[in-house]
Amino acid sequence: MNEKILIVDDEKDIADLLEVYLQNDGFKVYKFYDSTSALKCIEQTELDLAILDVMLPNIDGFKLCSIIREKYFYPIIMLTAKVEDIDKINGLTIGADDYITKPFNPIEVMARVKTQLRRYVRYNQHSIKKDEPKDATEYDIRGLIINKANHTCILYGEPLTLTPIEFSILWYLLEHQGNVVPSEELFKAVWGEKFLDNNNTVMAHIGRLREKLHDNAKKPKFIKTVWGVGYKVE
Repeated sequence: MNEKILIVDDEKDIADLLEVYLQNDGFKVYKFYDSTSALKCIEQTELDLAILDVMLPNIDGFKLCSIIREKYFYPIIMLTAKVEDIDKINGLTIGADDYITKPFNPIEVMARVKTQLRRYVRYNQHSIKKDEPKDATEYDIRGLIINKANHTCILYGEPLTLTPIEFSILWYLLEHQGNVVPSEELFKAVWGEKFLDNNNTVMAHIGRLREKLHDNAKKPKFIKTVWGVGYKVE
């Protein structure tokens, strides 16, 4: 392993402990105790993953996560001493891929790091190929994992309960990732029937699917509406 891992945590004992574990596993570590010092490294180093504490001086972890996401797509794991769900949700909404609550077991952190790196590699391989093979059994995109073989959908580590129709809609859009799927095509593919101009079925199901994905229609992370045409996942 020679992946480059960024650690930003003002609790020196924690940052130093994570550094030891990561280095022992073969990772190259860039460690900082505040966000300001880390910014230069973020700009100049081709990182593979970042571990950010939420409560940081000057620039907090959420803001630092947002800054990273403006340019980079490598995985981000947030460390938080707070257990309130709102902190976890905030972190994931701004682009974090996972969160770990303090105190934690360093071995668990190592497992999470390796999992996120595997997902990142798979996602990049998918992104290189513009036309995803139609016999794919799993898609992994920005914290959303959908598996056709066992009919499961996981968002940020939490399972989602999708109806067969909702699952089929999401799967079809991911099969055609990067392309606009017209409503007529989507309806025919999922329902197997001819689409009627006054049929709002697709729109209604997309709306319910977005609710389950916590996807804001105005600023979508997953399903984008192309008005007058259809839907797409980028």
